[in-house]
Amino acid sequence: MTGGSRGIGAETCRAFAANGARVVVSGRDGAAIDAVVADIRADGGTAVGVAADVTSLESVRALRAGVEREYGPADVLLAFAGGSTAPPAPLVDMTEADFRSAVDGNLLSTFFCLKVFLPPMLDRGSGSVVTMASAAARYVSRGPIAYAAAKAGVLTMTRQVARDVAASGVRVNAVAPASIGTDRVLGAMSPEILAQAERAHPVGRIGTPADVANAALYLASDASAFLTGVTLDVAGGMVMR
Repeated sequence: MTGGSRGIGAETCRAFAANGARVVVSGRDGAAIDAVVADIRADGGTAVGVAADVTSLESVRALRAGVEREYGPADVLLAFAGGSTAPPAPLVDMTEADFRSAVDGNLLSTFFCLKVFLPPMLDRGSGSVVTMASAAARYVSRGPIAYAAAKAGVLTMTRQVARDVAASGVRVNAVAPASIGTDRVLGAMSPEILAQAERAHPVGRIGTPADVANAALYLASDASAFLTGVTLDVAGGMVMR
């Protein structure tokens, strides 16, 4: 999976390995990748690490080659890499660099992963893809505009591709988390901001990486065999559609 070296991605790698999957942990930071692989192996799971920059088409092609060299063609693609460093700001104050960074890191990277990993799935007539969207794409908030726009693009692309490949036996779905308590997020929140975030979710708490991992497990598995083009809102009731 892409974005597998930290946070939600790392927890999802661990969850898939715990359920018997052979996992490829991918990200940019080799040391972080190695740590996740070591955790999985220490728990008896099967995992390898392959570094990749998913904003580069050639790097994603090399990632696929690495996956196939280790395990053969991928049965499941978790396109989770993303994020944004752009601060919340009115559009007129946003820089071109901030906008391009959010689009490249979220939308372009997802496009590259689908473009590279879908063809072997289509050839075999089976496969499951889960993309990473965000609750920011599901309602208007005060968050970064570029990030929300990029994630909305991921959702539209996910649905379009799901329809295009549905007859082939390949399913394409998305998860859309709201506030998730990764180490990075919790480290940036004061107790007051955390309490405010918890109150904003009807269930009374923010999410955990395991919440997202469990949703991805469901969408990737045969338990969701009749679902494609679906966005699963892992949002504690903030999104109800």
